This record gives sequence, C-alpha cells and structure tokens, in this order.
Amino acid sequence: MSESIRQRKVAELIKEQLSLIFQKNGFYTLKGSLITITSVSISPDLLEAKIYLSIFNAKEKLAIIDELETHHKEIRHQLGNKIGKQVRRVPEFVFYLDETLDEVFKIENLFQKIKDSENPKSE
Repeated sequence: MSESIRQRKVAELIKEQLSLIFQKNGFYTLKGSLITITSVSISPDLLEAKIYLSIFNAKEKLAIIDELETHHKEIRHQLGNKIGKQVRRVPEFVFYLDETLDEVFKIENLFQKIKDSENPKSE
C-alpha cells in the first residue's frame, strides 16, 4: 500500500525538522561518526514514524542508535515544539539503521574485483 499525500508531507516535515534538531544539538556527529537521516516513513494514522539513519565512520553503528534512543524524549519534545502546530499529535518514532549505502559500497567493491580479475594488469 502506498503512502498518502498527507503521510508523505508529514514524513518530509519530520525529516527536515529532525535534521535541524540533530544539527543544533550535535547529534549528527556522535562518537566521531557522521549521522544522516536518509528517510522517514510514517503510519497511516500519523502516530508512528520510522526514522532511517545512515551512519558513516562508525564501527559500532547500533551503539550510535542506542545513544540516540537515550535522548529520545528530548528529541521528541524538541520535534513537538517545531511541528506541534502542524500535526495533532507528535508521532512516536524509532530509529533504524539504513545500510543501503554500505550495500552499495560492497557491490561496487565486488564489481571492481570482478573487473580486476578479468583484466589482469600486465607488467
């Protein structure tokens, strides 16, 4: 089932405002890692949101998500201050790891290995 126009608008609003909150509070660089909100999906009733994060330069990516979860109430409160007039209720949200970029790098690396094995360099 595809998202409604309202779902897409609220999801984009949440993504935009959470990005600003992350920048303001320094959450975008936790433990030396760069954190980017890649996408937000929201339930049809607009009460639950899934926040997908890309985490760069971190060995323990799940530890970064756990760190963000410890600040959940603070982040949700700030989000409520930003979007409270545009939505009836501020949605509950959960952070998820978006590994799409990691998968792209792995696939590109595999293609490069195949290419290198097919065309050995002559010396």
